[in-house]
Amino acid sequence: MRYLVLLKAHTVPNSPPPPELMMAIAALGEEATTAGVLVDSQGLQPSSAGRRVSLSRGQLSAADGPFAEAKELISYAVYDVRSREDAVQWTTRFLQAHHDLWDGWEGEADILPTFGPTDFTSLES
Repeated sequence: MRYLVLLKAHTVPNSPPPPELMMAIAALGEEATTAGVLVDSQGLQPSSAGRRVSLSRGQLSAADGPFAEAKELISYAVYDVRSREDAVQWTTRFLQAHHDLWDGWEGEADILPTFGPTDFTSLES
């Protein structure tokens, strides 16, 4: 099953990420790729570089970022794993690296199962 993991930062130190953290992230990504579970992973630019398109009361609108959320989305990953617990384990290792190697960084990750084409076959007649 595929899971989308969205990493959100609550508190980011004034210093850039330490090289040791970047090496740990690269090593974890390589391990997940070698294991055949990492489908995709990228960092995200700040919401100030984004645009939001909304549909409300029958009207479409577009607005430039930044968006009002208190937590900034900073990266995502897509894992194809056997279980939700496997997705939690990979995500926990990623957050543990932040805890161990970037003093003062705080955040959270949402782990969301995705729909695939086979999830909709029962809707076809």
